Amino acid sequence: MKLWVDRTGNRPIYSQICIQIKRQIRSGSLHPNEMLPSIRSLAKDLRISVITTKHAYEELEREGFLYTVAGKGCFVAKKTLPQPPPKEKLEQLYALLLRTQALARECGLSDSELLEIYQTLKKE
Repeated sequence: MKLWVDRTGNRPIYSQICIQIKRQIRSGSLHPNEMLPSIRSLAKDLRISVITTKHAYEELEREGFLYTVAGKGCFVAKKTLPQPPPKEKLEQLYALLLRTQALARECGLSDSELLEIYQTLKKE
């Protein structure tokens, strides 16, 4: 597993690690049940804090990309989060939301009233 950190950028180091590991899982470079480097080993290789590495691994575990086996280490989860939606689907959604917003305005609804309707629908 190859990782690097940009110490000059604005993105936190733990976030950089998360992004790179997710990318490697999604691309197939990292396989289900594959063991990742230990927290200490990765911290040493990247010359970063053990706490930073631990934060990244915990975040990835919360998101379903990794699982931990006590006394063994961290492994790539069998089921990972789905790929992001295709660009064309996002464009369709954006167009639909624009039409919805325009219709709401025609009905005299404010953005906050439209948001309230959406929140109500989410609860149903």
